[in-house]
Amino acid sequence: MTEFTPVASLFGGALIGLSAVLLMAFHGRIAGMTGILSGLLPPMSSDWAWRAAFVAGAIVAPILILGVSETAIGYDSPVPMPWVIASGLIVGGGVYFSSGCTSGHGVCGLARLSLRSLAATATFMVAAFLTVFVIRHLLGGF
Repeated sequence: MTEFTPVASLFGGALIGLSAVLLMAFHGRIAGMTGILSGLLPPMSSDWAWRAAFVAGAIVAPILILGVSETAIGYDSPVPMPWVIASGLIVGGGVYFSSGCTSGHGVCGLARLSLRSLAATATFMVAAFLTVFVIRHLLGGF
């Protein structure tokens, strides 16, 4: 069961928002992880340095927090690995066809009042609700 952590969640959300605003202010770019990562794959984007720094920060920051807080973050998934891989491929297809991911559309696009991002985010959420309902209630769930 997931714990209710309103202060930590609010702080984390504020940091995500701050990083999105700073990236837009200093580089004029949307903080969508898919777009950032795609610029690191061949052929690499000419602005690869900030992209690499952003991804490195997303990886290193949790490691630093674990080192400082002495709190272990447990991870246990009841979902078999082939399902995890298949779901990743499906999400990748969705990212391609929606021209963006949840971070780009949901965090940055909605903040810019983009109707396209509103439609994409609504689609993401409806698909997530339906997936959870089908897996937990119709298929017996994990």
